[in-house]
Amino acid sequence: MPADTVREDIRHFLTSRRARLTPKDACLPDFGGRRQVSGLRRSEVAQLAAISVEYYTRLERGNVGGVSEEILDSLAAALQLDDVERAHLTALVRAANAPRRAADRDGGACHVRDSVQQILDAMTGAAAFVRNAHLDVLATNQLARALYTDALDTAEQPPNLARFVFLDPRARRFYRDWERIAHDAVGSLRTEAARTPGNTDLADLIDELATQSAEFAQRWDAHDVEYYRSGQQGFHHPAVGDLDLDYDALEIPADPGLTIVIYTLNPAAPHATAFLRLSHPHPKARSGTPSPAADSGPPR
Repeated sequence: MPADTVREDIRHFLTSRRARLTPKDACLPDFGGRRQVSGLRRSEVAQLAAISVEYYTRLERGNVGGVSEEILDSLAAALQLDDVERAHLTALVRAANAPRRAADRDGGACHVRDSVQQILDAMTGAAAFVRNAHLDVLATNQLARALYTDALDTAEQPPNLARFVFLDPRARRFYRDWERIAHDAVGSLRTEAARTPGNTDLADLIDELATQSAEFAQRWDAHDVEYYRSGQQGFHHPAVGDLDLDYDALEIPADPGLTIVIYTLNPAAPHATAFLRLSHPHPKARSGTPSPAADSGPPR
């Protein structure tokens, strides 16, 4: 990522965070009347961060040379950044101040060690796969292959979840909360782009998605960032129907850039029978037609 691009990203990120806050949000007096900017003024952010307006204006223009951690902390507090946003701002500042370097591809790691595949295969009651920071799916276990059958059914190898979300119409039915999944996918890629600014493979992926999907381009321009760590995700599987699965994303310390994503379900939870049938599909499920019990809970 060229230095000018990094500075532009800093500018857009700070202005977008400033625009989402009102004086009320920041506990500042609002004297009424028409405001010429959406959100806080630069002078208000500077006041909250205890820095001069001139200095804040310089930072918002991407001129971040020599900025201290203390200033970044004050700025993060003033703009009410969460931990992910604070880390993103730090990554952008680091990228802006770093000497130009060769292309960085660590987030696009593509090799999965045999022992990691063995871990996946040992998880017989969970759907698990390994992805890199570009959202390429590199390895799966049996249950993950059954769960993500549509996403993995692609000529593009390795399969990429961002391409599936934005370029494959099946994704909107597969993800019951497609809007949140789309937000998280873009936020994850935006976070990685700041972390590895010289990553030409990632830049190519982002250009491809922005060119082919207006929705991706719009979300990319929002400069939101996200970590995909844990929570619950709703699916509509073409063979077994609705599933509400718990997920955890575990980074692999020995393999920087690789993450194991694991989906589990309490045996007593709704849809438990449907999840179990992914491992032992009913004959009707193989044909793509959900059986009558697809949405039922566990047997009583």
